[in-house]
Amino acid sequence: MENNQTLTAEKVLYTGKTHTTGGRDGFSKSSDNNLNVKLSTPGGIETGTNPEQLFAAGWSACFIGALGIAARKRKIRLSPETAVDAEVDLCMSDEAYFLQARLNVSLPGIDNETAKLLTEEAHQTCPYSKMSRGNINVEINII
Repeated sequence: MENNQTLTAEKVLYTGKTHTTGGRDGFSKSSDNNLNVKLSTPGGIETGTNPEQLFAAGWSACFIGALGIAARKRKIRLSPETAVDAEVDLCMSDEAYFLQARLNVSLPGIDNETAKLLTEEAHQTCPYSKMSRGNINVEINII
């Protein structure tokens, strides 16, 4: 699918809802109250998380789910130690802000060739990867 095409939902599986006030120095909470966080500016001295950390956490969790789907198709069992260390950079160039990311994928007990295959498939099917494709620089490393 080309980057400029969008899919039309046949069925909405879930809608995450949050209410945020104060921007990067505010608060955000989900409609079910399972998420209730103080936000802070990246690198600041205030306690709290920032949007880049939240995006990295969501993407890495979703990516592990996509890895699981790819593995199940091939009757491969992923280790409970499977991990994705996501790094999301807030960058600036010519006074414009943008993001870039690295996904460092650990698939214990899986040979490098199979790990590469699973990771490539996961990157094609993960909704966060789809959202970022063609919009930000993404590097995927098998560690």
